Amino acid sequence: MLAAALVWGGGVAAQQRVPTETITRPPAPAPPAASGERTQQPRPVEAQRAAARAVRPDPAAQAPEVITDLDRLPAPVARMRGRILEAARSGALGRVLAVMQANETPPLFTFGSDPNPVTYWKTSYPDSDGVEVLALMIGILEAGFVHVDKGTPQEAFIWPYFARMPLKDLTPTQKVELFKIVTGSDFKEMQELGAYTFYRLAIAPDGAWLYFVAGQ
Repeated sequence: MLAAALVWGGGVAAQQRVPTETITRPPAPAPPAASGERTQQPRPVEAQRAAARAVRPDPAAQAPEVITDLDRLPAPVARMRGRILEAARSGALGRVLAVMQANETPPLFTFGSDPNPVTYWKTSYPDSDGVEVLALMIGILEAGFVHVDKGTPQEAFIWPYFARMPLKDLTPTQKVELFKIVTGSDFKEMQELGAYTFYRLAIAPDGAWLYFVAGQ
């Protein structure tokens, strides 16, 4: 993996990042929910941005539970995770874009100004024509996750769990898991910043894909 150039202060923490902006195109209709499941609700873009910001965990607070049992995911969340993984494993950026467009509100993919995620990924990873980001997406969704802000409008399932963990408290085993996603130099810089700032992905309890973003 190429070393990530982390920029704090509204920049993007990833490899070869460029300024971009969130999607504004009208989403395609979402597929009908199964019986007994909540349908996705539209979410304000600014609320998505706020929720996606990197978090400096409070060292005095209890660390969230790291979950690896996929059976604990609500059905809508498990289904969305499966759809994202299937699209990413195809190697086709367009298939991932189609999943994004199926949301009532398309997921945030950058804190910059690029209107199209495919263009953004191809620019960020020109050597692979953007496909490298799909490998990152798969690795992140195969990591452990956390269930945060339960019972609030901000409730979400977030991958990887490092996004809400104090990095200084990671066990040796957890560091090995982290280094499947980032490099040692990335980790050192994140420790100095006090937060995990590489790619993170969140899905709401109703199955809405909230964001897949890196940076502050």
